[in-house]
Amino acid sequence: MQKHNLSRGVILVTGGAGFIGSAIIHELNRRGLSNILVTDFLGTDEKWKNLVPLRFAEFQPVAAVRESVRTMGDLTANVTTIFHLGACSSTTERDVDYLADNNYRFTMELMEFAVKRGVRLVYASSAATYGDGSLGFEDEEEKLPMLRPLNAYGFSKHLTDVHAWQKGWLKKVAGLKYFNVFGPNEEHKGDMRSVISKVYREARDSGIIRLFKSHHPKYGDGESVRDFIYVKDAARMTVDLAENAAATGLYNIGTGRARSWNDVARAIFAALGVEPRIEYCEMPEALRGKYQYFTEARMEKFLRVCPGGGCKFSLEEAVADYVKNYLVAEKFLGE
Repeated sequence: MQKHNLSRGVILVTGGAGFIGSAIIHELNRRGLSNILVTDFLGTDEKWKNLVPLRFAEFQPVAAVRESVRTMGDLTANVTTIFHLGACSSTTERDVDYLADNNYRFTMELMEFAVKRGVRLVYASSAATYGDGSLGFEDEEEKLPMLRPLNAYGFSKHLTDVHAWQKGWLKKVAGLKYFNVFGPNEEHKGDMRSVISKVYREARDSGIIRLFKSHHPKYGDGESVRDFIYVKDAARMTVDLAENAAATGLYNIGTGRARSWNDVARAIFAALGVEPRIEYCEMPEALRGKYQYFTEARMEKFLRVCPGGGCKFSLEEAVADYVKNYLVAEKFLGE
């Protein structure tokens, strides 16, 4: 493996106060690294709390970092590694101009900077780019023109992947298609946080978990399946890949094993030590045409560049760790 030394120079983490971004900083800290420049839109929610237990050298607003990237300014002069997690991750966002600027143009600016400066860049794409999954979940660049995302968020990520490929930049940077990530530090995401976070309190207080009824003949109620990956695994895999300087192009970040929503519910009940009681409610009409009934990452490409670097947590182990050590304890990564 051609090793990229993360301790050389400054590590820029965009979206560093967010869910996956803060988990990556936690993983870097776990490896003894704190030479980190963090940037994010902190706004009025409480994602700033994700940063409190973490170690980093500096925080800068996004506008200042973006301007330095565009002009090759002093603020980013010593950056040698970029983890780009900053994006609007709302799958229901309808302002496509906002998504195009925040998710697409900013990423392309960072790529141009990285290519010109010889900086190692790993950026967040998404499994949402695969659309309904009818074309499979293979992370091969040649299949990009055929993909049809189901929402504007997925489109903004797909646009980035396609144009990076067309420009030849995917031969120099790595894009990661994260599947259904869950775990600590996601509470600030509101409706965009994982179902595990959403239904945990209901299960704890009422002993019931409510899932959507199925509107697909192939799947029973609660039996549609997703590739659920724990954020600790996702962060570790991201940093592992960044350390391999030869790992460029697109890579899935998932478990490679789809599990049902009923499995998730049973794992939550098991973590709480109560008997499972699942009820099924109608799916909102607006979601029915955009709902993914099956996602499962093909992980062969990732495992070729990071042998033995797949997931360490099973779904049940991950849910138990999340529920017991973070949701019940009301703690953040690093505490």
